[in-house]
Amino acid sequence: MKCFSIDLDGTLLNSQHEISHENLSVLHELKKQGHEVILNTGRAFPDVIKIKAVEELQVPIFCVNGAVLYSDKRELMYEATIDEKTFKEIFAAVKALDVGILVYTNQGGFPSTLPPLHKLSWNEIEEMFRQFDYDSIFKLENVKIYKLIGLVNHDETEKIDRVKEALSERSDLSIASSFPNNIEITSSEAHKGKAILRYQKMKQLTFEEIYAFGDGGNDIAQFEIATTSVAMGNAPKEVKEKADFVTKTNDENGFAYAVKELLKAVSV
Repeated sequence: MKCFSIDLDGTLLNSQHEISHENLSVLHELKKQGHEVILNTGRAFPDVIKIKAVEELQVPIFCVNGAVLYSDKRELMYEATIDEKTFKEIFAAVKALDVGILVYTNQGGFPSTLPPLHKLSWNEIEEMFRQFDYDSIFKLENVKIYKLIGLVNHDETEKIDRVKEALSERSDLSIASSFPNNIEITSSEAHKGKAILRYQKMKQLTFEEIYAFGDGGNDIAQFEIATTSVAMGNAPKEVKEKADFVTKTNDENGFAYAVKELLKAVSV
């Protein structure tokens, strides 16, 4: 059995945040051939299942950079969380560097998850950060923290480098960026590559080959365990350099092109 682990934003989704007909037909064909198809994303589960085409797909969904794993029947299989003490240490370090913070939990994203912010101006986003009471998160019953995202304006990416440096010695954390202006912080057990291997073990499967597709820094984790890694044409240079192949962009059906043209062993 072959495994196809596919990122969403910037990879399977085009610039309109949709799965094209061509990409969707390739996904269905891979499933028909008996391969394991996995959506492996930094998005929270509610932001994944609201994508119209995902409703048609009965596939496992790995969310929040491998922190939360769902089966193809939408059953929760695994969670990797950040405890309150660790959260407060990370929060203080990121806040001190004048970086906005999103918190992903089992009860939603606070003050938001990332996808809804695409429609807002930076001034609106900054105002949202200023007004939100982060202490209210721990007043929620049975809350679990999955991820913190540090977010800055696109012309302030040097702040992200400072956060990475400040947290560089934390072996209990996984740190990656899905876009140049953010930093995604999860438990060290949350990792796109580890998630694939964990799922394989939990389901008692044997993946003869693992194909990983992505465009962001957080996809390098799945490239590291893949037998074949494919970077999108729209990926930054450092991601392309880590991949075995570079395909077309997400607006040129780069996923479908890679499966049909680059990976000749796969007949679609």
